[in-house]
Amino acid sequence: MNILILGAGQLARMMSLAGAPLDLNVVAYDVGSEKIIHPLTGEVHSSTLQQAIDNADAITAEFEHIPDDVLTLCCQSNKFYPGKAAIKTGGDRALEKALLDKTHVECAPYQLITEKAHLIAAVERLGKPLVIKTCQAGYDGKGQWRLKSDDEIEQIWSEMADFIASGTDSAPHSIIAEKMIPFDREVSIIGARDKAGNTVIYPLTENQHTNGVLTLSVAGKEKAAIQEQAERAFNKLAQELDYVGVLAIEFFDVQGTLLVNEIAPRVHNSGHWTQQGTHCSQFENHMRAVAGLPLGSTELLRPTAMINVLGQPSIPQSVLATHDVTSHWYGKTAKPGRKMGHINVSADNLHQLGERLAALAEILPEEDYPGVANTSTQLILN
Repeated sequence: MNILILGAGQLARMMSLAGAPLDLNVVAYDVGSEKIIHPLTGEVHSSTLQQAIDNADAITAEFEHIPDDVLTLCCQSNKFYPGKAAIKTGGDRALEKALLDKTHVECAPYQLITEKAHLIAAVERLGKPLVIKTCQAGYDGKGQWRLKSDDEIEQIWSEMADFIASGTDSAPHSIIAEKMIPFDREVSIIGARDKAGNTVIYPLTENQHTNGVLTLSVAGKEKAAIQEQAERAFNKLAQELDYVGVLAIEFFDVQGTLLVNEIAPRVHNSGHWTQQGTHCSQFENHMRAVAGLPLGSTELLRPTAMINVLGQPSIPQSVLATHDVTSHWYGKTAKPGRKMGHINVSADNLHQLGERLAALAEILPEEDYPGVANTSTQLILN
């Protein structure tokens, strides 16, 4: 079976690796170069996008920001999963909020902004501080502002106005302001839905971010009540979108109540731990779903942590001497802050996982791998 992936980055790479044992032949469309390539070798194919679409049995995507003409062309084939509505919603926070409102899934109070009066209204209605985000084109902490006092309104509006003005009639730009919620932690749920509407859901994952970028995830800590909240939200959203594939939802945990922060219509960084922590990884389940194969088990095999490798050209070889540690590399040229790969570490229980993270913390510098030492201490003490 032939699968075409829109996007040719690390997620396409890992989907390709997961699809090979299932006898799925994967090619990727590089949106930047407009070439069809092999997502592992980088080999450029001579086929056009239309030829790749015609040759594919199913089409999917590794990210949300796909040119509309490409997305439309793929959807016209009736082979594209998870569907145009899901991809559009994941790439536009205004559409995302509308979906959450429609399905009665809780999120932070918000105000859409397309002119200065809306910003003033947001300050008056939601109060301060505000977290302000671009509805389109923002990721990993980019395209965001924090408004803490009235003195900042003019400067922040000036920057926001430039972004809004850069939109077009066919692709307008807008901004959303949200009430800044004091939350205890950030968590995410990842699940898969097949073409018949069957779902499988992974254990909730606790995430740590540094400067807006995910640095560490831990799976295996959650209690049933929190898991059930997250699963209810997943099922509501996946059903409303008639979703096929893997869907990720990020939440703020506010004293045991979950509020949606973002949704991602794709395999997700916070689910990379599933490669070692479950029988069937998020990548394999996504490929199974879009290919029409039965979904695999999402049961936690062992508590597992994922450490992002950001901007580092390599990791110390001694990392791999730690028990149950696996490295995953993306084949990229190192740049500051760039996601170069990740490290998964598993254990028989949370205490042992803490001990293994403590061993890694002695090898990995805190400035490059923030949170590893602190998380190890928390897991050992708890």
